[in-house]
Amino acid sequence: MKVIYTDEALRDLDEILTFIDSNYPAASAPLQKRFHTVEQRIGKRPKSAEEVVQRPGVHVVPLIRYPYKIFYQVTAEAVEMRIPTKPAVHSNLKPAAVPS
Repeated sequence: MKVIYTDEALRDLDEILTFIDSNYPAASAPLQKRFHTVEQRIGKRPKSAEEVVQRPGVHVVPLIRYPYKIFYQVTAEAVEMRIPTKPAVHSNLKPAAVPS
């Protein structure tokens, strides 16, 4: 099934990847690979992820090893990626200091 992103999801994804690239460059490629793997899985098996109890029709995929979740809805035409949520403190995260 076709996977599409909402404009908001694309902005959030860009913000997340920019933050990771700037602060944790070694994690950037693995995180992008994880997003891609999840996107492929959702496209093949759209109802495979857990449905959010409080929001019928909305599914959620936690990105294991990363503090993000992807929310999406399945429509007749496509899987619509909603928001790859970022932690509430995302903008306050700082890279760990490297001892000299």
